[in-house]
Amino acid sequence: MTYIVTGAAGFVGANIVKALNERGITDIIAVDNLKRADKFRNLVDCEISEYLDKQAFIEIVEAGEVGGDIEAVFHEGACSDTMETDGHYMMENNYRYALALLEWCQEEGVPFLYASSAAVYGGGTVFREERAHESPLNVYGYSKFLFDQAVRRHLPNASAQIVGFRYFNVYGPRESHKGRMASVAFHFFNQYRAGGKVRLFAGSGGYADGEQRRDFVSVEDVVKVNLFFLDHSDLSGIFNLGTGRSQSFNDVAVATVNACRELEGKTALDLAGLIATGAIEYIPFPEALSGKYQSFTQADVSALRQAGYADEFLSVEQAVGRYVPWMQQNLG
Repeated sequence: MTYIVTGAAGFVGANIVKALNERGITDIIAVDNLKRADKFRNLVDCEISEYLDKQAFIEIVEAGEVGGDIEAVFHEGACSDTMETDGHYMMENNYRYALALLEWCQEEGVPFLYASSAAVYGGGTVFREERAHESPLNVYGYSKFLFDQAVRRHLPNASAQIVGFRYFNVYGPRESHKGRMASVAFHFFNQYRAGGKVRLFAGSGGYADGEQRRDFVSVEDVVKVNLFFLDHSDLSGIFNLGTGRSQSFNDVAVATVNACRELEGKTALDLAGLIATGAIEYIPFPEALSGKYQSFTQADVSALRQAGYADEFLSVEQAVGRYVPWMQQNLG
């Protein structure tokens, strides 16, 4: 049986490919756009059976020329730059492309598991998978919202599993190619390694310095949830994929710096201690993000739990404590 992973050389996609390999699955068609050639490194330690360029793949799909017995499609490919202003590019990548793939999977009876985003909620304070709480702040969030709406229209008469995952703030191994869109844990690690300090936004939106809060979810947990639904093909729907708890950017900074300090043989310090030593400092909130920034996110995971996913999610302290040594070993 063949598995298709789009965005396979990207962050979540590559982690899914690796997890499938760990199950003994290597018959994987990896689909991606390698104009950003450095992404290939994410697949160096993975086994795949075929690589297809994104555009070539969708042409094959639309022509009905995909061969083999397809077990499932993990659609992780998208433009994930929330600051992208080219609406045409965003909609072609995140809506039209995804819709063509969804319709093909429905015609063929193939399970379709795809990446949505918590960006559909915009600046709201309720993060539940309901239309009343969805109001994206940028064209990225809108592209994800619009595709979720298309999925909702398909679900009542679906011929095969359709599952959408509204990823919250995902972080972990294989994200270095994302540049400015990589996680704060990644950036904090590199800032500390370069200069012995990390920089956080000063207070904004009613939050104190570094106290803006997000639902930070490890890519380890994201992959586990994807595979849970792969194993339960009777389950369909759109689900939040976060931990169900928010933590501050200060929490991430403290966890990152202390993990780095442990590698240096130094003792851990609390937030006040790290500020006092200059390891954490605050910079003015950027004007460019005004009105486009989520100061608080926290996934309502009720629907995910009701679907039967019972595993606990890693905290920032747990997951960053594992991620920092990985970066130290793999990022040179």
